[in-house]
Amino acid sequence: MEQNKIKFLQDEKVYLRPVEEDDLDIFYTRALWDREGRKLTGTQIVFSRQGVQSWFDRISIDQSRIDLVVCLQKTDQIIGDIAMLDIDHHNKKSVVRISIFEKEYWGKGYGTESMSLLVKYGFDVLNLNRIGLDVFSFNERAIKSYKKLGFQEEGRIREDLYYDGEYHDSIVMGILKRDFTNYVRN
Repeated sequence: MEQNKIKFLQDEKVYLRPVEEDDLDIFYTRALWDREGRKLTGTQIVFSRQGVQSWFDRISIDQSRIDLVVCLQKTDQIIGDIAMLDIDHHNKKSVVRISIFEKEYWGKGYGTESMSLLVKYGFDVLNLNRIGLDVFSFNERAIKSYKKLGFQEEGRIREDLYYDGEYHDSIVMGILKRDFTNYVRN
């Protein structure tokens, strides 16, 4: 399909493009039901195919967010999704989230490269000053990736997630434009 050739942001291994209606079956069948992926994202609700469609209909017209799929440069395969949420142009800030739902691509730099593309876009194109995120304390791979990009831990929300009979902390991380610029240049 022609829309799959859109490469909104791209680097060596991945490109990011807008989520399209044709992608929804991938979200419904692969992204939303993997047990480990659900825990890493704190997902506990049950999704219906219609619910996924309703989500897409809402986000498609929401100007305070950018929702993209992560695709492999070589094959165009969708391996995850990434989003910039709560874009606040007045205060020049936003939050981001990412999910690489194809496990064979975990720990190989695809998420870090994708996040770098979106953060750079936020700072260089949207002129944001701060980008934040939340990550659960047990998600050590993600924390390492975020730190690699220059995100710093700014706080901890104790026992923020109740999952599989246990409470887990949420770590608040953030990066400022000047820190990302210094990190990228060094």
